[in-house]
Amino acid sequence: MEIALLKENPDLPHVLILGGGFAGLYAAKRLSDAPVCVTVVDRRNHHLFQPMLYQVATAGLNPSDIASPIRSILRKAKNTEVLLAEVAAIDVTARQVRFTDGSNQSYDYLIVATGARHSYFGHDQWEGLAPGLKSLEDALDIRRRVLLAFERAERETDPVRRHAYLTFVVVGGGPTGVEMAGAVAEIRRYALRRDFRRIDPAEATVMLLEGGPRLLPSYPESLGVAAKQKLRRLGVEVRTETLVTDIRHGSVSAAGWTIPTQTVIWAAGNTGSPILKSLGTPLDRMGRAVVEPDCTIPGHPEVFVLGDAAAFDHQEGGGLPGICPVAIQMGQYAARTIEGDLAGRPRRAFSYWDKGQLAVIGRGQAVADIWKLHFGGFLAWLIWIFVHVFFLIGFRNRVLVLLQWAWSYVTYSRGARLITEEVQAPGASLRSVGISAPSP
Repeated sequence: MEIALLKENPDLPHVLILGGGFAGLYAAKRLSDAPVCVTVVDRRNHHLFQPMLYQVATAGLNPSDIASPIRSILRKAKNTEVLLAEVAAIDVTARQVRFTDGSNQSYDYLIVATGARHSYFGHDQWEGLAPGLKSLEDALDIRRRVLLAFERAERETDPVRRHAYLTFVVVGGGPTGVEMAGAVAEIRRYALRRDFRRIDPAEATVMLLEGGPRLLPSYPESLGVAAKQKLRRLGVEVRTETLVTDIRHGSVSAAGWTIPTQTVIWAAGNTGSPILKSLGTPLDRMGRAVVEPDCTIPGHPEVFVLGDAAAFDHQEGGGLPGICPVAIQMGQYAARTIEGDLAGRPRRAFSYWDKGQLAVIGRGQAVADIWKLHFGGFLAWLIWIFVHVFFLIGFRNRVLVLLQWAWSYVTYSRGARLITEEVQAPGASLRSVGISAPSP
């Protein structure tokens, strides 16, 4: 792979960044004035604000509201080049990255910020039946499934099958699961209540299944209890200590009982990017690379692993949460460390400044764990809004999101309720809802 900037500046160190998420993007922005050549590689052309994906999945926002082209974000960085490519393997001995098109690229410094995917704990066959939420494609798939369930229920004459269409199961009681369950509950209670004639969307069942003893296990216990109470007020059936044992077409098995459902959303776990295996470094049980205090892998101080791809256990209190502030601070730290190396300064260990955690539950409701303050309600929801909008890339995105949220709050509407993909052939679609296709 030929890099134009390297040809023009062959004497400058080359920093190769894999991943255009928060860690990679903030590292590149910090290095924009450094005496290096930077190459940012991602298999997608956009930076995605993942904490807002559930809003796309539940028809609250459009994909373009929470994503921006990486080239546009970094257009002012004259020492930076952006490439659309997919990594096949990393050879840390040769200091080369191989891409799926067969090309190779060498580096002086490598930043691996490839994120994570959802983990099915050895049951990968469940993915087609219970999509997770990590990309825009995931969010649009979930949005399509949720909206189609209501459409199919409208045409279903069998009450048993109609009930299955109107049962939504969210697996996993972490922040993503809590946010998804609350948003789906609001859709059926408010946004769709006047849109159908044969069914009452408010009668749909939303279930949240958590295998552990409480919701939001990374938060203080009081906030997990508060989240459970608020979800139940929204009409969500919350079941803790309910481990899912099987997912099949039309049902979920958990804790010895079977739930008839056509829509399952997975929010129960994460695993590191498969590309981390090629680093030849120890991985933790979640598939993340175990890093040194300076966020590099053992024996290779030129290779940084950041964000959700890193298992960082060198800070008091244990590992770091997989949230965007961690990735941002790691990205900025790696860039500062590279600048320090070039200036001859000794390295300092990475230290995460914990600014707290926020999780939204529903309209006007959230929980906040900020320093020693643990609270919920409308104030936490307002803080959640402004914190998340602040991290959105681009002024246009921030304005659009604020305006749409304000409108949705006043009108209880969801403006992005579009089913944009044809899932089945027309005959198959009709048969799936119990109506015979007309003869040709």
